[in-house]
Amino acid sequence: MSITAQIESRIARMRKGVPFSIEGFYELGTESAVQKDFSRLAKSGEIVRVSKGFYVRPKSIESIPGAKIIPSAEEVAQAWARNYGYKLVSNGFEAAYRLGLQTQAPARTIYWTNGPSREFKVGNSIVEVKLVASSKLKWLNQPEGIILRGLSVMEPAHFKPEQFRKVFKRLSLTGSEQQRVLANLKHSTLNSQWRKKLALVETASV
Repeated sequence: MSITAQIESRIARMRKGVPFSIEGFYELGTESAVQKDFSRLAKSGEIVRVSKGFYVRPKSIESIPGAKIIPSAEEVAQAWARNYGYKLVSNGFEAAYRLGLQTQAPARTIYWTNGPSREFKVGNSIVEVKLVASSKLKWLNQPEGIILRGLSVMEPAHFKPEQFRKVFKRLSLTGSEQQRVLANLKHSTLNSQWRKKLALVETASV
């Protein structure tokens, strides 16, 4: 089977509206040959280039003739992370906002990763991905991880132990889950001031 036929066959199996990387096709032939076929398919409308190195099979909107669903910059960033096996989590300021620890929403969408820093742009939407220490990615999107990242961008001196009630409520944690989370966080990379605060919360909730 020719390179062109292999590329077309693989793309035909891709889910519409879900971004994929061109790099996954380089194993089928030379980079220039693959890029040439992708360029041809993009011109014909079979695929759409949504960000540097990422494409999608366009998905139509039934109620709006001619309109197509294009993935967001966040979805492209997530596809990039899956493609390379990188970890990807919301940054500490986003976590703090989500947990109700700060009232101002972050101005930009920023993710933390163990992969290289880069930006993804889709239309006017931009997502920034920043390389951070692996310790900040611990527990990923589990409650411990979200709290760890939220606390990491805050000053413990201005934090009241009772604020954790709001945090636990936001995450819908049961009593036993709260104890597990607190125990894990006490042995995390948070500084000694935070660990003292967590010990107070743990004592109060027993």
